[in-house]
Amino acid sequence: MLFIFNFLFSPLPTPALICLLTFGAAVFWWLINRPQPVFPLINLNKQSVGIEGGARKGALQKSNEPVQYYFSDARTMYEIFQRGLIVSDNGPCLGYRKPNQPYKWLSYKQVSDRAEYLGSYLLHKGHMATPNNFVGIFAQNRPEWIISEFACYTYSMVAVPLYDTLGEEAIIYIINKANIVTVICDTPQKASVLLGNVEKGLTSSLKIIILMDPLMDELKLRGEKSGVEILPMSEAETVGKENFRKPVPPSPEDLSIICFTSGTTGDPKGAMLTHQNVVANSASFLYHLEESFVPSPEDVSISYLPLAHMFERIVQAIVFCSGAKVGFFQGDIRLLPDDMKTLKPTIFPTVPRLLNRLYDKVQNEAKTPLKKLLLDLALAHKFSEVKRGIIRKDSLWDKLIFKKIQEGLGGKVELMVTGAAPISSPVLTFLRAALGCQVFEAYGQTECTAGCTFTAPRDYTSGHVGIPLSCNHVKLEDVVEMNYFSANNEGEICIRGTNVFKGYLKDPEKTEEALDKDGWLHTGDIGRWLQNGTLKIIDRKKNIFKLAQGEYIAPEKIENVYIRSRAVAQMFVHGDSLRSSLVGIVVPDSDALPSFAAKFGVQGSFEELCKNQAVQEAILEDLQKLGKESGLKSFEQVKTIYLHPEPFSIENGLLTPTLKAKRSDLSRYFRVQIDSLYQSIKE
Repeated sequence: MLFIFNFLFSPLPTPALICLLTFGAAVFWWLINRPQPVFPLINLNKQSVGIEGGARKGALQKSNEPVQYYFSDARTMYEIFQRGLIVSDNGPCLGYRKPNQPYKWLSYKQVSDRAEYLGSYLLHKGHMATPNNFVGIFAQNRPEWIISEFACYTYSMVAVPLYDTLGEEAIIYIINKANIVTVICDTPQKASVLLGNVEKGLTSSLKIIILMDPLMDELKLRGEKSGVEILPMSEAETVGKENFRKPVPPSPEDLSIICFTSGTTGDPKGAMLTHQNVVANSASFLYHLEESFVPSPEDVSISYLPLAHMFERIVQAIVFCSGAKVGFFQGDIRLLPDDMKTLKPTIFPTVPRLLNRLYDKVQNEAKTPLKKLLLDLALAHKFSEVKRGIIRKDSLWDKLIFKKIQEGLGGKVELMVTGAAPISSPVLTFLRAALGCQVFEAYGQTECTAGCTFTAPRDYTSGHVGIPLSCNHVKLEDVVEMNYFSANNEGEICIRGTNVFKGYLKDPEKTEEALDKDGWLHTGDIGRWLQNGTLKIIDRKKNIFKLAQGEYIAPEKIENVYIRSRAVAQMFVHGDSLRSSLVGIVVPDSDALPSFAAKFGVQGSFEELCKNQAVQEAILEDLQKLGKESGLKSFEQVKTIYLHPEPFSIENGLLTPTLKAKRSDLSRYFRVQIDSLYQSIKE
């Protein structure tokens, strides 16, 4: 006992005392400086609230009335930009760069002036400052796209985006449907395509093509012969400056943009969106984020997602009303990493396809057991912090493991939003741990402007698409034929609010299919309310689904094309919203297959021919040839196939009594083969 007393109370040698004091100070410093948990604003076990009529609103929404705007001086897209000009103090607005060079910036005032000059030119050439005057924009993301868009908004005109993936026939259809007189496009190649349609007599309304890139004399002469004026955008702005008109701003209820959806069958449908639709949707995101991320003029967003789609349009509306900046990628997705390292964005709107590649790259680089162990430890530790609301880039694990990943995105990302298609839980968890920023998932469609649900701040669970935004309510409606009932918290997702579109351009029949008499938008998606009040997408009302890049697929349409192959008896096209391509299960025609295979020098029994690699490749080539001849887009073509010798039948449970494919049963039945096919594809 005396020994213990003497040990505890006897003076320590000086070096030992110094070490003890240093250690104690280090522990004390760590205790007072360690990150403190950040608690959520809402009960994460009750994230949405039931309201009258069986609908639900997000727990963050303060009243039952959907929001219309965030800033009282920004109720239209025109006012949003003018607000940005003021709060940024005419700061940098739109950034662009050439290879291996820094970003150059146009100020808010420069963009506003050029929009006024271009809009004045349009009025000078006979356009009217009214919301029934449509102007086409056919270009890749770049500053001139925004200048063209705001030229329309400044004078109450309506922007109509065109984009390559629609296909030439669809572009012709849109120009004719909207009676477009003027198209502003980026390259001479696109101008030539537009002019060619005029020369063939396929479009009669088009009279003016304004070119962002330099104009070649040959193209100008071609235009003159066809009665189409083609001029550089710089010249149009000069003429507009000489014939300047004062802005004629729109009202919130006026149309702002007509966004044509690619659809799955038939012609594109033009979703008519008002200024209020766009402003309300962007406002709801700001309300949703106001306790966790408030954009300021110091923020910058990278723009690479197509401006022709509403997801990117909403992001930019949020950026502009905050006086923040937008930097454009160079136009080549392969150079996006270099653009991000140069721009150093704080806001990163993206899609699962790109994030999946990032995840796969990191996982593939952890080749040795030690590297894999360190990565898993780092992810586990960082995600344990994330679950306590601690978001940071300065932990030991960040410095040792994640710094390179973060710097690959510029190193300053604070807010990442993924949408357009579902993202898998492992990828979402990885991103939230590794990137040291807030990562949200959004769900919606063009007809509700962009988003209708969004992950709640500090909810770091996955497998759902969040809660209703404050601009809309969401309800689930019975789908009796598919055994989904709202009483079981399942059904078709329906949306009503200030973000819901006004209908499809000149298409009352399709409008009536989408919008019911009470103003509810029927999405066609099947959802389920989870116990915590979040929404999970579980099915599609019709056999239509999205690929990872956001493209809709109608498998029956594709199967009806492929079934015309002489070697094919039955066909099942499978796609996955977490994948970017399609695969197929083919039952060959037992009578036709032997002669088909003999052309390639292959013989054998029917089962042997089904297993033969050369036969499989020949049938795949024939299918893709048929698809191309029938106008299937590249993403609608199967990338690989499996040959199955046994027909789909009622007896084996793969066909209904009316001989229709039981798609969910087929997916389950061929799960092993489908997984193997996807493993063979390098996406």
